[in-house]
Amino acid sequence: MRRHCYNGGSTITKHWGSHLATLSHANLIIGQSGGATAVINASLVGAVAAAFAHPQIGGIYGMHHGIQGLLKEDILDLRQQPATLWPRLLHTPSAALGSCRYKLHEGDVERAIEIFRRYNIRYMLYIGGNDSADTAHHLARAAQRMGYELATISIPKTIDNDLPFTDHCPGYGSAARFIAQATMDSTMNTVSIPWHYPVKVIETMGRDAGWLAASAALGKRDELDPPHLILLPEHRFVASRFLEQVETVYRRLGYVVVVAAETIRDEQGQALGASGQVGTDAFQHPLLSGAAQYLVELVKRELKIRARFDKPGDLQRMAYNAVSSVDRDEAYLVGKMGITALLSGESDKMVTLVRHTMPTYYCTTGLVELESVANMLRLLPADYIDASGTMVTQAFYDYALPLIGESLPDYPRLEIVKVQS
Repeated sequence: MRRHCYNGGSTITKHWGSHLATLSHANLIIGQSGGATAVINASLVGAVAAAFAHPQIGGIYGMHHGIQGLLKEDILDLRQQPATLWPRLLHTPSAALGSCRYKLHEGDVERAIEIFRRYNIRYMLYIGGNDSADTAHHLARAAQRMGYELATISIPKTIDNDLPFTDHCPGYGSAARFIAQATMDSTMNTVSIPWHYPVKVIETMGRDAGWLAASAALGKRDELDPPHLILLPEHRFVASRFLEQVETVYRRLGYVVVVAAETIRDEQGQALGASGQVGTDAFQHPLLSGAAQYLVELVKRELKIRARFDKPGDLQRMAYNAVSSVDRDEAYLVGKMGITALLSGESDKMVTLVRHTMPTYYCTTGLVELESVANMLRLLPADYIDASGTMVTQAFYDYALPLIGESLPDYPRLEIVKVQS
């Protein structure tokens, strides 16, 4: 497998001059797909800014709701947007173009290529995760098979952080910051009245990878700080061991904070949230609900301890008050470098982030073949998980802390100094 490196800093460019509405050159189309994030629009803005700067690109179009919108010929003219929009969009969460979860059906790729022909679209950027990479790969292969010149580049995006061959994925740093902060803040309530609900379970997204659940530990400065247990999909859940760990922490501290990934599975491989499953998405990924509730009921039934759960839901994907400036800058960077790759003759590839640590942390970009990325998952490495299987190691802190931006707050606590009678 060939991988290419592109150099590029993470400073946001400010190039918003006037541009011709139409050019005689080939046109570009951009789409957003999958679960939106707090910084996915930064990738769109980076791509549009770079496209404006290259006169060989004619029209700059947007798929309205991803490939699903394209197939309906629902296409937006991005050159007609006011220049004042783009700097504001840089700081706007969710997918401005609209997103979709759509798996290509028979005849869809031919339909898409036919639309590209009619609109003279020769460049395509698709911003998304694993399934979006698969869609971009199928379109690139179809264009090649049909003899149509189309350069296709995938721009990575996922809070799950599970795309291979990239150091990390835009969207993850901000979601990780949110989960770390939410774990700290939710714990403050538990600490204030620990006997009310001594056991708290916080459920995170992340599909089959534990990256997001692991991020709950990023605000942990002492072994007694929360979370006390992190349940990761990389390790099978054993109820007896879990109950023993919960009881041990409870007897020591008087309360327990557990963070659980939504897809943790028991010893038979059954997802704990399967009882609350509400179907599957277009790519047959189960839509699970209920892991945290299962754990709460287990604790109440077996340990006779009061318990409750928090489930942040969509907030962890797009809470803009938790955006990491590092994450936003890198999302912009991969969008910008996607245009550079297209104009360099690259196709059927995904932009990657390449980590550097000297003199301090920063990223450049590379490229990897989409065939190596589509529908592939990168799990949390074994050396990021400690021997207990329920906490992260220093290696994870070294990896993740640079991605979440400025330091998390360090909440003070009163010294327990009793008044003497």
